[in-house]
Amino acid sequence: MRFFLLNFVGLVFITAFASAEQSPYFVTYDHYLEESGNLEISTSATIGVPRAGQRTYFAPYTELEYGVTGWWTSELYLEGQSTAGDSTIFTGWRLENRWRPLKGEHRINPVLYLEYENINEASRIQKELVGNAPSNNESNAELRQVHAHELEAKLILSSNVRDWNVSENFIVERNLTESEGFEFGYALGVSRGLAKMASATACRLCREIFAAGLELYGQLGSTHGFGLHQTAQYLAPVVAWQISDNSAVRFSPGFGLTDNSNPVLLRVGYTYEIRGFRDKLKSFFRKKP
Repeated sequence: MRFFLLNFVGLVFITAFASAEQSPYFVTYDHYLEESGNLEISTSATIGVPRAGQRTYFAPYTELEYGVTGWWTSELYLEGQSTAGDSTIFTGWRLENRWRPLKGEHRINPVLYLEYENINEASRIQKELVGNAPSNNESNAELRQVHAHELEAKLILSSNVRDWNVSENFIVERNLTESEGFEFGYALGVSRGLAKMASATACRLCREIFAAGLELYGQLGSTHGFGLHQTAQYLAPVVAWQISDNSAVRFSPGFGLTDNSNPVLLRVGYTYEIRGFRDKLKSFFRKKP
């Protein structure tokens, strides 16, 4: 746990004094992809504040997002989890791809999403919620023995209405290890920048470098029982602070709306973008003898 915390704090302070606008969402996806040839490195964490009888957990994860083309973004996740009074473990990796089939801006901008997950049942980052709420009473030693190979698909619809972004995600997930049918979930987000125009002088606390919004996300059951029965649902304010041209900090306190939700899910993230990464990499290898 100390390693993950030091890694997160170190990344923030190393690059904070080094504006691509950063989406404030943690769960919801909008239609913006990484620019071709750019690499975005993010380190984030989900902290679950549990109900009585359960334990607090800290689930950090690292994202490497690369713009393959202007219409295709690929991303690798590495994740872990630490539970109070239990242990700290590596919970797996994920590989996601997003494709934008239409060029330019439209009233509704669709994005197709497909992700492969190689994780175990101790995963707690909760980048998406599908199916029904687990019990969370097992130890990490038990949960890490149960591996899951899963495919997850999303239909992402995103619109810009004046200064607002409105995004809707519908999620379908299939466990390839067990015949559990399909599991469903959703995420809805609305956000906007706090100012329309940039100021004439550089600043660290101007309104135009902040974006804020609201997310609503949760589970929708499965093919064995579609609906809200025994599901987790969250309402979460989100804030993003663009601390430099290529780095941003995000924060979100999510509040559980059902008995199967954590009372609070705290999320914090830091993002650093390396622009022209592909060209820099090519240049580096050309210079080598």
